[in-house]
Amino acid sequence: MDKPDKSLAAPSRRRVIQSALAAGIAAPAILRVTPVFAGYPDRPVRIIVANTPGGPSDIIARIMAAALQQAMGGTFFVENRGGAGGNLGMGLAARSDPDGYTILLTTSAYSVNPGLYNTLPYDPFKDFVPICELAVSPHVFAVKPELGPKTMKEFVALAKANPAKFNVSTPPIGTTPQLQAEVFKQREGLQGMATVVFAGGGDALKAAIAGTVQLSSGVLAPAHPHIKAGTIRGLAVTGNSRWHDLPEIPTMVEAGYKDFVFETYTALMAPAKTPPEMVRALEKAALEILNRPDMRAKLTQSGFDVTARDGKGHLARITKEVPMFRDIITQAGIKKL
Repeated sequence: MDKPDKSLAAPSRRRVIQSALAAGIAAPAILRVTPVFAGYPDRPVRIIVANTPGGPSDIIARIMAAALQQAMGGTFFVENRGGAGGNLGMGLAARSDPDGYTILLTTSAYSVNPGLYNTLPYDPFKDFVPICELAVSPHVFAVKPELGPKTMKEFVALAKANPAKFNVSTPPIGTTPQLQAEVFKQREGLQGMATVVFAGGGDALKAAIAGTVQLSSGVLAPAHPHIKAGTIRGLAVTGNSRWHDLPEIPTMVEAGYKDFVFETYTALMAPAKTPPEMVRALEKAALEILNRPDMRAKLTQSGFDVTARDGKGHLARITKEVPMFRDIITQAGIKKL
């Protein structure tokens, strides 16, 4: 068999670039003809949620996974890795290959935990790059209607009369709902009231609905449909203003608690060294999704306030909140773990 004439073979990538340089054409222009990441994502993208199913991070993760899949093609799936106040999932994501196929959906715990734990499985400024911020959700203090109180002060009166029989459920240690519960207890002299910490916000809410705890301190999003259905009663929300379709529930400030404003944000992060092209592709797709009127309406109905900040905007929040929460933890007298 005759050997193929090498002169007729397709020119190699190297020879194309060399010829281009000889002709005075910039090599990057040639390289951009076939971008390396044009097919991204061409295999499933894992979204790690550092909490158990049913909580606000899980709710918005599943909404965004479906929307990203439709917008970008490929497959996006949620993997819940709750535990250790979110550190388990965040540590797993930090150690994942920075190939664009594992991303993290995180909450305010990302900024809280550096001030709460003596050691962490991640560095908030070195191990991740922000993709974008999705939304925030105020929190709500809620009780089972059969318990009786209709205001925070009425609950306090009942709890002070018999503190040994009252407790409060929260998501994991270090989450903003858990911190606000401790601040509330400290302000009202209810340190004897037990805090029952659950692996996720959904589990903490279920305990209140079942009546095994007397007060729920959690994010509004998972509680919202139960408040609407009358299964639980909201005593106060912790945002700057009343929630749009729950006008009967006052803010904590209106209830007599000065400067008592807490909220939980949700954001997408990628392991450090993830190719910038992939990060930008995810940021662009997510922001376009969040700015759609139908998506904003859906998230608002689910208890979220869409912020749609880009990666730089979310990094500014992290830079501000890491020291802020460290100060709150110190002032509240919460022992580091």
